[in-house]
Amino acid sequence: MIGQVEEEVALIERHLDILRRVIENEPIGIMKLANEGGYEHHEVRYSLRVLEEDGIIKPSNHGAITTERTEEFVSGLDERLATLADRFDAMKIEERADGNH
Repeated sequence: MIGQVEEEVALIERHLDILRRVIENEPIGIMKLANEGGYEHHEVRYSLRVLEEDGIIKPSNHGAITTERTEEFVSGLDERLATLADRFDAMKIEERADGNH
């Protein structure tokens, strides 16, 4: 169960890293994203497709670029991540002082 969550978090980390690289270097192509991020080309293509399906980036003749939706997404991201972190914290099962659960 937790292994699946860890895999999903790693995937989201990659998507967000690629988004950050697009924002900072647009237009940027798959080769450059793969080389700079240390990703396989297929991983970059998948992340770009996910971001494109959400309308956060779009393809151009020279590589991926941001859209009008990018700023909206990024502006609410920190708050959404903080909310998720709080939810994860609330799920913790900690030992009681007497050692029982």
